Amino acid sequence: MATSTKSDPKNMDLTLRIWRQDGPSDRGHLQTYEVSDISPDMSFLEMLDVLNEQLNAKGEEPIAFDSDCREGICGMCGLMISGHAHGPEKTTTCQLHMRSFKDGDTITVEPWRADAFPIIKDLVVDRSSFDRIIQAGGFISVNTGSAPEANAAPVPKQKADRAFQSAECIGCGACVAACPNASAMLFMGAKVTHLGELPQGQPERWARVVSMVSQHDHEGFGGCTNTGACSVACPKGIPQDVISTLNKDLRTAMRQGG
Repeated sequence: MATSTKSDPKNMDLTLRIWRQDGPSDRGHLQTYEVSDISPDMSFLEMLDVLNEQLNAKGEEPIAFDSDCREGICGMCGLMISGHAHGPEKTTTCQLHMRSFKDGDTITVEPWRADAFPIIKDLVVDRSSFDRIIQAGGFISVNTGSAPEANAAPVPKQKADRAFQSAECIGCGACVAACPNASAMLFMGAKVTHLGELPQGQPERWARVVSMVSQHDHEGFGGCTNTGACSVACPKGIPQDVISTLNKDLRTAMRQGG
């Protein structure tokens, strides 16, 4: 009987099919790698770190991918893992652990696929289109100076709860990657709802939604057809009804000549 060469019998040997692309103008292709003795307690990004260490040791080009805090907060990480945004669990890529896979699995790893998220290299995409949508209207005007007293502007609990829920959006782009139309309406709806539920967000409310939708369309994102794939993929559970709030605010703004 053959004996296992793994340091721990619970560890896994995996086949990885990873998108490699030297730059934006390169054609790109899927390349196959074998990794062995992968602990189920590793995060997905730690597993990629192990692969990159092996590639560096062999003098090969490591795989480029995005990450920052690795705590599910910043939204920098984002990969299509075997056809699912962020992978098979409802979490961010950095918080996905290898226990979600089985020994011998073949895993396909690709970047977000959207015209508005052009590939920079390998698994890294340019998501600055999200920044430009925020710059178009995702802010409030406030007077500088000392902070106002927290209870100076009472907010009904229902509105406060919905604002906080919408504010959980980390701008990772999973909604765009999962949407068959590559629409960013869930992202944009979360930002519009967050500010629209609070008194501080009222002065720019109607101009905000018009400017953000205009920028969204200019960036090349697709239209929403209410498939619901965006909210299913969202690691923070942003509900689909924020898109309804966005559409309602947009209709109101257009009636007012916004």
